[in-house]
Amino acid sequence: MFNSRLLSLIRKEFIQIRRDPRTLALTILLPIVQLVLLGYAATNDVRNVPMAVFDQDKSAASRDLLDAYRTADYFKLTYDVQSEEELHRLIESNDVRVGLIIPPTYGRAITAGETAQVAFIIDGSDPTVANTALAAATFIGQSKATELTIERLAARGMGNVLGTAVEVRTQVWYNPDLVSSYYMIPALIGMILQFLASLLTATAIVREREYGTIEQIIVTPIQAWELVLGKVIPYVLIAFFNMLEILIAGVILFKIPINGSIGLLLALSALFIVTTLGMGIFISTMANTQQEAMLMVMFTLLPSVFLSGFLFPLEAMPVVLQWVSYAIPLRYYLIVVRGIILKGSGLAALGPEVFALSVFALIMLSAAAARFRKRLD
Repeated sequence: MFNSRLLSLIRKEFIQIRRDPRTLALTILLPIVQLVLLGYAATNDVRNVPMAVFDQDKSAASRDLLDAYRTADYFKLTYDVQSEEELHRLIESNDVRVGLIIPPTYGRAITAGETAQVAFIIDGSDPTVANTALAAATFIGQSKATELTIERLAARGMGNVLGTAVEVRTQVWYNPDLVSSYYMIPALIGMILQFLASLLTATAIVREREYGTIEQIIVTPIQAWELVLGKVIPYVLIAFFNMLEILIAGVILFKIPINGSIGLLLALSALFIVTTLGMGIFISTMANTQQEAMLMVMFTLLPSVFLSGFLFPLEAMPVVLQWVSYAIPLRYYLIVVRGIILKGSGLAALGPEVFALSVFALIMLSAAAARFRKRLD
């Protein structure tokens, strides 16, 4: 299979890559830049939400309530306001996202054993922050209410009635601390592999056509499949280098635990890489310039990002889009990479995804080779 013509073409491709320092720098540095930016920015962990407090009571009970909110990692008590108008102004100007209003009768109600009410204002313009703040505020309030109830019953000598009828003991597997970067970083491997592999392959072949060197290759005795392999193999090696680069950086920067087999991850990643490279070759047969090739790659990348489960859960999408997602190779690769890295899944658990990636790899590479041969003719 690896005859002298194919090896010469592979060697020629590596020489061209080495002579293009900008592309080489893009290949090496872009994955790290994307990893750092998306790894730190693309997170659903909401912490230290700025909070304004309008405490009209100024009692020991109100200070105890504020300590409960201050102790939680969700809120940061930033402003101590003196009126509801000031609180409204801070929320409207985005200086704070939540506000707590404690009425002047709060301390007396707590001391008298009555129900004390407070108002918790949430800026709903950002649903992600608002949902987290709502859940955290409700939980803190319920915890404080339970604590006060226990104290009141104990003071009345009724501590023996505090047992609960049902006790739910929760367990979180694979990501006990619910760190969103553990979920995002493995997905970045798939996104970066698709972007770089398809982009580099598409632009490399189009560049040959722009420079007129593709005609020199055609007149040689090389066959179409040898030309396709000669163009693909160097970028397969580069893609594997990028993948290992992202894995190492993810472990060092984000402490990502790798619970599965690295060998299995590399083997199954090869299927996805072949698919993306086939996509790049197919795009190169339709594009006449490198700019066209880059735009087409971006056009294929956007559906993959939004319909693969990279950013948004597939279960929350309309049924029509869920069916469309089955035609996105990245959907299956994300299940593979997250399953191996986070869950330590084996080949048996990933059977459907492996089969789907194999089918996509066969279809894309065959279609690319057939169209490329037709373009050469």
